[in-house]
Order: sequence, then structure tokens, then C-alpha cells
Amino acid sequence: MPTNLTPVDTPIPVSQRIRERIQASKTRFHANDNIAQFIQPGELDALLDEVEAKLKGVLQSLVIDTDSDHNTQDTGRRVAKMFINEVFKGRYVPMPSVTEFPNASRLNELMIIGPITVRSACSHHLCPIIGKVWIGVMPNEHSNLIGLSKYARIAEWVMSRPQIQEEAVVQLADTLQGKMQPDGLAVVMEADHFCMHWRGVKDMDAKMINSVMHGSFLKDPNLRREFLSLIKR
Repeated sequence: MPTNLTPVDTPIPVSQRIRERIQASKTRFHANDNIAQFIQPGELDALLDEVEAKLKGVLQSLVIDTDSDHNTQDTGRRVAKMFINEVFKGRYVPMPSVTEFPNASRLNELMIIGPITVRSACSHHLCPIIGKVWIGVMPNEHSNLIGLSKYARIAEWVMSRPQIQEEAVVQLADTLQGKMQPDGLAVVMEADHFCMHWRGVKDMDAKMINSVMHGSFLKDPNLRREFLSLIKR
């Protein structure tokens, strides 16, 4: 009886099964895309096991003796759990449930939420991005209002992916615009990038600030000026 598995008998890695579903649907799956709808129950645990095995291989290729080094014996598992359950969680889980309220009082004044602390990772080097986000909302009588804590939950969900800051802010603004349908929406993010602090030029003081403006924030310079002046305080 042959001892080697034939190609037909070789188990298909869970990552390949997920990838095939995504490709069959012709859906994009870049580093900052959410793929939760293509992951079946139990597959996230199997994916964690697969990532752990490959990370152990990376450590071996870095010539680290993980067999006798007590500090790195479980590093592959720890890093796999960190990537899937924390740092990149926004790729693998659905958007958090958000309770929406009708604008019964017909609020139409500027609301500002922030600063919200956010954590992400640079998709170029997988180094941390840590910063703060401010959100400005100009509702109308038809807007859906969401609870204050939900802004932070949605921001965490969007930011917990490998990405660049410029695209992360756009994704957050588009997600909130779709949920609330306000007259105007503004997002400003200021962050430290450890791919710049820790490597390359190793500049510890440089930060990146960028913004996205929708609707009335884009059209009304006075509203935009009011929002920007208030968050500076």
C-alpha cells in the first residue's frame, strides 16, 4: 500500500478553499478588504493553525532555534493569534452590529466625535500605525443616528487591517456615510507610522495627518473651517 498521499488525497488548505470562494464570486480581496462572508463556521480556527505552521517556517528560515529557545517556542502560535484575532481582525469578522435611531428631533447641527484612538498596520511592512481619528457629522431629518460608542467600534473594525492611512480614512468615511446618510461627513486622522519610526529614516517625530470630506463639509468652507478649528482644541 503506497505511503505517499496522491494529489487527490492531499487535504486542501483552508486558505485555498476561502480564496477559491472569493475568486468564484469575482470579489476583490486586497489586504484592507473584509472577507468575512466567505469564511464558514470553524474555518477561522483552521486558518489560525495554518498561519501558525507557516510562521514557524519563517522563524526557522530566520535561523532561530525554536526547539530549544523557550522565548520563541510558541511565537508562531502567538503571532498567528495576534494577526487573525486582533491586528487584522477587521478582515475576518463582519461589521459590528450598529443600532440606528431615527433623527426624531430633526438635528441639523454639527456633531464631532473624537479623538478616537485607532490601531492599524502598514501593509508594506506590517508595522504598527497608531493614531487618533475625529469624525464630524452634519445630520439631516432623514439621517440615521448611531450610538456614540459605535463610532469607535466601526473605526476599530475598519482600521484592524493591513493598509495605508490614506485608504483607511476613505473606507471609514464611506462606511459611516452609508450607515447614516448625513448631509455632510468629515474624517480626520493623525497617526504615527512605525515603518518610519522603527526602520528606514527612523524619524521618531514625523506624523501623518489626512482627511476626507463628504457633502456639506466639501461644499461649505465655513463648516469645514468650524470643524477643523474645533478639533484643534
